[in-house]
Amino acid sequence: MANQLPRTLGVRDVAVITVGTVIGSGLFLTPGGVLRNAGSVGVAMTIWVVGGLLSLLGALAYAELGCSRVAAGGLYAYIRDAFGPATAFTYGWTLLVVIASGSVATLAVAAGDNLAAVMPLGDAGKKVVAVALIAGLAVINVRGTRESANVLGLATLLKVATLVVLIIVLPIVGHGLGEVTAPWPATVDAPVVSGALGALVSVLWAYEGWQYATFIGGEVVDPQKNFPRGLVLGSVLIMVIYVLTNVGYLAALGPTRLAASSAVASDSVGAAFGPLAARLIAIPVLVSIVSAGHGIMLTSSRVFHAMGQDKVFFAKLADVHPKYGTPATSIIALAVWSVVLALSGTFNTLLTYVVFVGWIFYGLGGVCVIIFRRREPDAPRPMKVPGYPLTPILFVASALVIVINTIIDNPMRGLIGIGGTLLALPVYAFWRRPAR
Repeated sequence: MANQLPRTLGVRDVAVITVGTVIGSGLFLTPGGVLRNAGSVGVAMTIWVVGGLLSLLGALAYAELGCSRVAAGGLYAYIRDAFGPATAFTYGWTLLVVIASGSVATLAVAAGDNLAAVMPLGDAGKKVVAVALIAGLAVINVRGTRESANVLGLATLLKVATLVVLIIVLPIVGHGLGEVTAPWPATVDAPVVSGALGALVSVLWAYEGWQYATFIGGEVVDPQKNFPRGLVLGSVLIMVIYVLTNVGYLAALGPTRLAASSAVASDSVGAAFGPLAARLIAIPVLVSIVSAGHGIMLTSSRVFHAMGQDKVFFAKLADVHPKYGTPATSIIALAVWSVVLALSGTFNTLLTYVVFVGWIFYGLGGVCVIIFRRREPDAPRPMKVPGYPLTPILFVASALVIVINTIIDNPMRGLIGIGGTLLALPVYAFWRRPAR
């Protein structure tokens, strides 16, 4: 059928895309801030586990959706079928204009900054690196889904191997675990709860990105079986890696230095092996950043392809390359806009105000499970989310925590973010206006 993407991906690919997209720069930078907010090692480690479990609940809910609704577009398609095309368009528009493009731009600029730690680069050089990286990722993604997944798999293998080395070696050579004298707070009062909540929000941000795998559901072979297995496997691996890596950081730095660090991977490696190793860790971190951007481009372009198919956006976005079998126009559109944001320097501002809105839509994905169960009780569901309805409800609650905490913490940011997202509705109305 015209404009249909070929199915070439299996269980391993879904798992790799999940891991490769989620593990970007966050795990190498944020654990110090999480420990500062949590106030104690015990609370911080518990929060990393809880954040992983909440993300796994979301993955389980989306796994049911993905094996019962196998068309391209993933979360966009789930929202469209449950809440209507206007809500789905709002998500897709926000993903294109800010969330996906801003994330790719952020990672590309971060790659330039990270490379500057290894070789001298001026401001112009960093911009060249960012643009070249985005263009290179676009070329890889256009030339084939199978090839693109293989490249992402290789990069993911390298960064996971680096993390495994840190997980094994840092506890052996470090002495920081012996510095943990009071792992738990003496009392659980309001400041402790408030700090833990702030830390949980940061951890959930660090785990964010597994939902991107749903976008490639239309390209998975035997999706009823392979998609849920790959998504859940990838989510479990991420949780294990995150928790054990934090143990390694703690062993290398101890609680005091870890809480004070804003670049924990570099500081941990430096404490264990010296300043040269601290600089060289920038290389696998760079690979991690690049692979995360690659995963976002690979997956989110499928949403814009689905929007073109639905005729709620440029029909050209639905085109499938006749030779490579990829949504080439959607990939190029995302890459071009990502370059614009990277060069303009506006991506940080846009993401600051809008990216939390994504969690509204992630929560709606959890609600979709309940809606489809009620609306289509006899529909085939090769994989049913365990613990229904508690599982999707807990995930929706975690999404609400992020959104509400952002609004309370910074009401102006919340107002601008939600208001800016709602601007998609006039665009949708314009696009769907009757032809004259």
